[in-house]
Formats: sequence, C-alpha cells, structure tokens
Amino acid sequence: MKKPVKKTWLLASALTLGMAVLTPLQAGATSAETTNNVIMQIEQKIQGTVKYFGGDGLTIKGTDGKNYYIGLHKFSDQQIEQLKLVEGQEISVEGSIIEDYSDFYTFDVYKKSLPKGVTKEELIQLEKLFHDMKKAGKEENYEEMERLYQAMDNITRPYELANWQPEPFEEFINEAAFTEKNIVIKAQDKEQLKTLYTEWVKFTKEDKTEMAQEKIDKIYTILEPYHQELYPPLTFEQYMADMEVDLTKEELAELKSIYDEAQKADKDKNEELSMKLWDQFYEKLNSHFKYEQISFEEYMADIEFEISQSDYTKLKQHYEKAVTLEKDGEEEKAGEQWEAFYKILDPYYEANKDILISASKLIINGQDLLPEQTK
Repeated sequence: MKKPVKKTWLLASALTLGMAVLTPLQAGATSAETTNNVIMQIEQKIQGTVKYFGGDGLTIKGTDGKNYYIGLHKFSDQQIEQLKLVEGQEISVEGSIIEDYSDFYTFDVYKKSLPKGVTKEELIQLEKLFHDMKKAGKEENYEEMERLYQAMDNITRPYELANWQPEPFEEFINEAAFTEKNIVIKAQDKEQLKTLYTEWVKFTKEDKTEMAQEKIDKIYTILEPYHQELYPPLTFEQYMADMEVDLTKEELAELKSIYDEAQKADKDKNEELSMKLWDQFYEKLNSHFKYEQISFEEYMADIEFEISQSDYTKLKQHYEKAVTLEKDGEEEKAGEQWEAFYKILDPYYEANKDILISASKLIINGQDLLPEQTK
C-alpha cells in the first residue's frame, strides 16, 4: 500500500529581506512544528551505493531500494572536483527532499557565481529579483523572467566587467590550434587582428555591446580562411567512406550532386539554399538505411524495476505488434500499439523515478563533508 503523502511547508528564510517566504512542498519527509506554528522540514538521511557520479550531482541506490538523485549544488566546485566517488561505493547523505530539479538552484547557489564587489544592498535587491524570477518560471511567464533577468544583469554586469581579465591576444588567436597544425597567419592579417582584438576588449569593458560585436565579427571574418584550412570540408567520397548503405551508381551520382551543391551554398553563405539542399540530401540518404529493431527482451534488459507478469505479457504483445506493423508500413496502427505500450510502462517509470535530495552533508568512508561557507 502506498504511504500517504504529507504536505509540509519548507521555510526559506530571506533574512536579508527581513521576511520569510513560505514555499509549499509535497514530500514524505518528517516534519516538526515550531513555536510560531510554521511547519519546517527535517532533513532526511539516506544510505546507499553510488550508481553514477558526474557534474554537480550523483545517483544512488538507497538501502531502502529506492533511487535517489543527490544534488551537490550547495558544495563548492573545488569540493565536487575533489570527490573520488566510484560506482558501487557506499555513501550516506543528509539533505532535504525537493520537488523539481530547478529547486536545486537556490539563491545561495546563485550567490556563488556573483562577481566581487556586489554590495549588501544589491544582494538584497538580487535576492528579491531571484525569487520573483523563480516564481515567474513556475508560472511559465517567460516575458517576466526575461525582464527580471535583465534587471539582475544590470546590477551584476558592471562588477563582471570590472573583474574580467581578457586573455592575451596570442592565446586568443591560437584557441583554434593554428600553431599546432602549422597554419601561419599572414603578418598583415595578424597585425589587423591584434588591433581589432584590442578594440574589442576596450568596448567590452566599456559595455558597448554593439561596437564590441562589430569588432569580433571582423575578427572572425579575417580568420575564416584559416579555419577553412584547419578544418577543410569533407569531399563526398570521404563523407560516404564509412556509410553502410546499398546505393546504385545513379543514386550515388544524384547524392554527390546534391552534396556538392550544398557545400557550395555553405561557402557562399546562402543559408536558405544550404538548409534546403542538406534536408534533401539527408532525406534521400536516410531512406537507404535499414534500422534493425531490437527484440523486446533487449529493450527491457536495462529496466531496473520489477514489472508484474501480467503487464510484462501485455507489453511484449504490444511491442511485437508495433514492430511488425512498422515493417509493413502501417505507421498509424503501429502508433496505436506504441501508445498502449507506454500507457502500461509509464506508470512504472513514474513510481520508480529518482527522489530528489538537496544534499547538506555527505558521509564518505566515515568522514563528514559539509558545504563551504558562501559569501
């Protein structure tokens, strides 16, 4: 029997604003009543083994048999980089359950990326704007989100520009590895590029966006022939070398003609014609590929959760009917079978989806790891 879900309230204390923001949270977490009758969520403690670790999170299989996604957003980049977690390793996590992946991105997380120099008064403004933007996001009010983002950027951008240290010209110009590939930029071009780069840095620091963009556009125009030399376009024969398709001489000739025309359109910067020709090329090419449909057993092999025998039998019937109908070109009827297939399978995915935990403490090999204090 499924345990009833208890509605709790997560108190997000906005101390700098001198007020508290209450956010409804659906969770099965233990809760406690405070003296002012506000229900606060008590953190969970999860024990399990690591399934996957990467980026700013990890998935674990709990000792309770449930799957958890652990967000490490409260920890610093350096702390995350130093974690040496491997699949199967035991780990304990303390943290709070959240509803959505976007809830990992709190104001404290946002603060970690702020440039130096932002004042306390500006932090107060940013916090209010941040929460307003989160609210607009949940309401899918994208126009309001854009307005709020711009207001935040107006506060932070002067500090970002003041702290910005542009890379030296030589490093910038060789990001494409011209030197390593023995591609020599002409002295006249290099001198012009250096002047443009200096002007681009100047206008960027002055926040003159349009003028800075003009300079960077000119830089890439000068560099384009060198990029072409660095990454020459593949000939039709090179492109088709590893293709396992059965084509007649006439079909190959037709494809080559379209390919060469598309390459020319790319070179001429005729985007509309280029897109049309590439679409035509891939439509003709893809029609010659034969995709091998995997068996039902292969499809189900990676599913970790248990499915009842009755549903498993129905799933197999729908799957095999759908595959047969697709082979016979009965796409509409095949679609009906796929719809019936996923109508049975989707509830299993929903019931077994990862529980989201925002970690505030990790216990690895008996050692506690707490987030570093943010500014």
